[in-house]
Amino acid sequence: MSNFFGSIGRMRGARSAGSNAPKKSPTTPSSPFSPPPVPPVPSAAAASSQWGDSAPLGEVRGPDNKPLFLCHPFVKAALVKGSFKTIVVLPKHVDVNEWVAVNMFDFFHNLNAFYGVISEFVTVERCPTMAAGPQLDYTWIDQNRKQVKLPAPTYIDYVMVWVQNLMNDEGVFPTRPGHTFPPTFPSSAKHVYKQLFRVFAHIYWSHFTQIVHLSLEGHWNSLFAHFVAFGREFDLVDPRDVVGSGVGELVRAWGEMGTLEG
Repeated sequence: MSNFFGSIGRMRGARSAGSNAPKKSPTTPSSPFSPPPVPPVPSAAAASSQWGDSAPLGEVRGPDNKPLFLCHPFVKAALVKGSFKTIVVLPKHVDVNEWVAVNMFDFFHNLNAFYGVISEFVTVERCPTMAAGPQLDYTWIDQNRKQVKLPAPTYIDYVMVWVQNLMNDEGVFPTRPGHTFPPTFPSSAKHVYKQLFRVFAHIYWSHFTQIVHLSLEGHWNSLFAHFVAFGREFDLVDPRDVVGSGVGELVRAWGEMGTLEG
């Protein structure tokens, strides 16, 4: 695994050398951050003509008055058939911290790529709060340790910068030979997972229409199912966060379908 982590270190350096300074998080220092390249998407003007300039994206419903992501065929859309349990278990002879770190690195960059696809629709006007369910708005902890509501694009920018900073920190995500994971790594991993889950939850609740419009629902569902299955396997997901969010019913449905567990 050391060679793999060495390649991650080289990728970090390449990104840092050619990226622009991101927005500053109110609770963490900023670091260079550049999203990975993403495919083009329809313009906001074209989308507005189809969905309406002020369409409440989180209220798009199916024929049974369910969120669109719970309706057929979207709830079953996936690239992987069967259970994700088989691809998240710890391989033999692999350190659990390295396995968690490698997968979190992939989850973060894949999620960021998807966000890049629909980011032009995540605006202050459309998403004045980080909505992720009926009467559920995630809050950010500011420098005074107070919970504040932020527009979704601001909240997501803060999350992405914070996670990128953490992954660039050799003291948290070691990539050099001979460096070991700190005792606090499991706690850090859970904090990262919590914030990435919130980004998933917001996109499902408020922007699944765009995912469907781009015919990406199979890819998106597969990424999230993999994320949830991995989080369950290594105790990174707090069940209370899942149940309390708009995607809680989706996770329950996948559980009943055998998607998350063998």
